[in-house]
Amino acid sequence: MPETYIVPDGIRQSRADKALASAFPEHSRVAWQRAIDAGLVKRGGTALARRDEVFAGDTLSYEAPEVVATNLMPADIPLDVVLEDEYLLVINKPSGMVVHPGAGTRGDTMVHALLHHCAGTLSGIGGVERPGIVHRLDRETSGLIVVAKSDASHRGLAEQFAERELDKQYLALVSGVPRLLSGVIEQPIARDQRHRHRMTVTEDGRHAKTDWVLEEKFEALNVCLFRCGIHTGRTHQIRVHMKFIRHPLLGDRTYGWRPDDRLPLIPERVMLHAERLKFTHPITGEEISVQAPLPSDFKAMIDSLREH
Repeated sequence: MPETYIVPDGIRQSRADKALASAFPEHSRVAWQRAIDAGLVKRGGTALARRDEVFAGDTLSYEAPEVVATNLMPADIPLDVVLEDEYLLVINKPSGMVVHPGAGTRGDTMVHALLHHCAGTLSGIGGVERPGIVHRLDRETSGLIVVAKSDASHRGLAEQFAERELDKQYLALVSGVPRLLSGVIEQPIARDQRHRHRMTVTEDGRHAKTDWVLEEKFEALNVCLFRCGIHTGRTHQIRVHMKFIRHPLLGDRTYGWRPDDRLPLIPERVMLHAERLKFTHPITGEEISVQAPLPSDFKAMIDSLREH
């Protein structure tokens, strides 16, 4: 059944889709546009177009935007849930798991697992019943990733990422021992024109900034443990920046790492772990701080380095 909304005082004029998205943040502007296009929003019995302007005192009748079921099939894949409420959840992703479906993926991504885990609790992102992936981790990277359950939480988290208000810290095992104890890498990143599956530092790339701090060094083995903080979220950012300063990540053959006979163990993946995540809860305003323990392969690598 249609419901009624009276445009409040203070709005001199506004596009219909914008006014409704502001009044009902649980639905995105795109979702309201879909409802308007379907003739579900009316003023005086006349269906509105998304660009029509509304004014204070206007009475609108509307039906809430439909949440369309995703065409992805849920998969009963175990997830390491660090934190969860009705608005979002934080997952400790294992190495080897792909976050989002794409070319070449099967029905075993983190999104497929989340559709099963969150069955009945998703209110729709952009009008589609699916979890809101705000940021990603590479297949081989382990660690923390935050996921939205609704449009409102998705928008709030996305704004924090866009404004660089989230604190994301990674642990990285790198080749070489630096002369300094810390540093900042501020170099633009773009896709490599010769190798399209790689990224590279280039003058015409997008701004990217990474901080690093030396946590521990294993000089005899020519290896260090870095803590990295990223201020931007470019694809492969830490991997590309570490290559740029000639400290490629252990196991990262794509970005310059080569096996070293001095290593007690040969890494089977890129040695990068998203260990800490701090952000403001997009609905409650609570400050959230979570930490993911080192996965077994990462811990085994560090233990072996300490023993030599």
